[in-house]
Amino acid sequence: MEKSKIMQHEKFGEKDFQTIIGNLLRYGVWISLSVAFIGGIVYLMHHGNEIEDYSVFKENDRNIFEVISTVYNGAVQGNGAYLIFVGIILLFLTPVFRVLLSLFSFMLEKDYLYVVITLIVILIIITSISFGFSH
Repeated sequence: MEKSKIMQHEKFGEKDFQTIIGNLLRYGVWISLSVAFIGGIVYLMHHGNEIEDYSVFKENDRNIFEVISTVYNGAVQGNGAYLIFVGIILLFLTPVFRVLLSLFSFMLEKDYLYVVITLIVILIIITSISFGFSH
């Protein structure tokens, strides 16, 4: 009985963060795959008999805010292609959230070297996203 009282008063530790991060990665992948799979089914139900023409490349040169708005509106309307895209975005965001949780973990542990390294990684991710949509 005494041991259980001691266990209840322990601080939130590194092992707890590792569990949360593991669950985030696991459930993030499953949720993103489920959304993309459902989007694929919806897409095939509406466009399964169509033949795609890949002979002409259509470039969509839009900024990230237009893309997010278009994807959101299409997903809310139940468009299969946009649901697939939401699944892909969720799959991309899963490791990004892992980096953010790691930053929070390092800040709680007061491990400032890894806080700086994680902030650099976040800066690289933001820069990559920004320049990827602004060419």
